[in-house]
Amino acid sequence: MEHQLVIFELANEHYGVNIAMVEGIIKMQLITAVPHAPSFVEGVTNLRGAVLPVIDLRKRFNLPPEETTKHSRIIHIVIDNVRVGMIVDAVSEVLRVSEEAIEPTPPIVTTVDSAFITGIAKLEDKLIILLDLGKVLSFNEQEKLLALSMAA
Repeated sequence: MEHQLVIFELANEHYGVNIAMVEGIIKMQLITAVPHAPSFVEGVTNLRGAVLPVIDLRKRFNLPPEETTKHSRIIHIVIDNVRVGMIVDAVSEVLRVSEEAIEPTPPIVTTVDSAFITGIAKLEDKLIILLDLGKVLSFNEQEKLLALSMAA
């Protein structure tokens, strides 16, 4: 069995997400800050007439902050009917990865806070950390983002 993945970069590491969760990939655009939003929420943006909450994956993963560049992108995803944009450093490619190339996540690196890591894909020239975007946000956080998109 093969997995089709969208590969993106964050803090010089490669991450992969199931392409079925990705609605689109857009260039950085104006994001309006929203008061009292969680710290990792950058704000909201207008995506084809709809309000889209946008989170910064660097902040969500407790990675050092970095300025956006011409390569920065917003990955538009849907998690349990909640539409959200996730800022990443760059989107590099769409890959097909065989089941044999995927190793389970080593237990020593798995915690409650990293339960969204589903495995590691071993390619010839790099390792790709596989994510379940449905677990990146808790149910409570998803509810807050849904309320944010409705209120804006």
